[in-house]
Amino acid sequence: MAPERQSLLSNAGFLVSLLALTSLVPVHAAITTPHPDYAKRAEHILKTTPLIDGHNDLPYALRRTTHNQIYNGKTPFETGLKGQTDLPRLRKGRLGGQFWSVYIGCPSDPNTPIDFPTYATRDTLEQIDVARRLADKYSKDLMYCDTPACAKKAFRQGKIGSFLGIEGGHQVGNSIAALRQAFYAGARYMTITHNCDNAWATAASTVRAGKPDLGMTSFGPELIKEMNRLGMLVDLSHVSHQTMRDVLKVTKAPVMFSHSSAYSVSKHLRNVPDDVLKTVAENNGVVMVTFVRSFVNVDNPDSVTIEDVVKHIFHIAKVAGWDHVGLGGDYDGTDELPKGLEDVSKYPDLIAKVLEHGATDEQVRKLVGENILRVWTDTEKVAKSIQKSGALPVEEVWQGRNWTQSLAKRSPVFIPTEGPANMEFGCD
Repeated sequence: MAPERQSLLSNAGFLVSLLALTSLVPVHAAITTPHPDYAKRAEHILKTTPLIDGHNDLPYALRRTTHNQIYNGKTPFETGLKGQTDLPRLRKGRLGGQFWSVYIGCPSDPNTPIDFPTYATRDTLEQIDVARRLADKYSKDLMYCDTPACAKKAFRQGKIGSFLGIEGGHQVGNSIAALRQAFYAGARYMTITHNCDNAWATAASTVRAGKPDLGMTSFGPELIKEMNRLGMLVDLSHVSHQTMRDVLKVTKAPVMFSHSSAYSVSKHLRNVPDDVLKTVAENNGVVMVTFVRSFVNVDNPDSVTIEDVVKHIFHIAKVAGWDHVGLGGDYDGTDELPKGLEDVSKYPDLIAKVLEHGATDEQVRKLVGENILRVWTDTEKVAKSIQKSGALPVEEVWQGRNWTQSLAKRSPVFIPTEGPANMEFGCD
């Protein structure tokens, strides 16, 4: 056999042997490293960084089901509830902190006058009460907190920090004085509107119903001024897009969106448009992505999965930056939840998905808790600066109040400004 032919046959035999060998091993195994274990990475992050959710309606679920009675086995929080939140699932979900919504709804008739008397303020105090009592009852696992320093302490002690947020200005009777008292009672954010307009601003639901977006009222800046002075987080979920823009022009503190997603991904008016996302970044605020299916995909809510929520997270991160995105599931405030995010136990799965889509551990730490803690801390700093300047509590009241109108008919002689005057009392 010619040497050249023998050499060719030898090479051919070598190639056949090589192909046989490589056919037993997947090609990608030879040229790439194994995929990281996203679940383990997520677990490590959640062990070392508190996952703080911006909005959970468990207190309202308690109101509806037990009339806020939590003792004597009436609310088996420690063993399991029928809803989306209870202690075992909070632990499985690795929650490090939770803003409990002390929600009371708007009047059922959307045409109800803003000044129409309701029990909303009384009922809000009852919701603050039950949320605080729940934290006290389960103090081995929960810790009521009204500062970000306490939130961090709770996490270090292995407890779930419990913080309170009011979901709509109607809940304080459109009164800045009542807002102050709610703050003193423990509420640390207030959503400027829920699904009804109030003395301060236009709601997204109003625009969705076909009415004009009038943004903030002339009284609105006074509310923001007082919230900034108190150190109360300004929550812009539920407000109209113009209200978002108006508030961002006047606030001195960072804002939060406790449970909203990205309008460019799903054109629901409850979501945040890109121009506002960019302004939120300038404001150093945070948008906490919600899981409500109709917000996540307004065109086809029944198809929503955990992957769709990830799209919203990455869009906000792309437009505003990873410093300005968080999580606000709205558990127990909706029955419209994505496949894969059915209850609070599913957070580790979401974090693993975010990692799988390319986020770094540092970015995910910001997402799960560092961003909202920064916003809360900065809000406190702004308040201390304002208070140090000598600014007094805001006394202004809404001019549409009925008592304001009636008192305007009387002469202001109770406290005379020039010389003695006859006293006038309201019992004549």
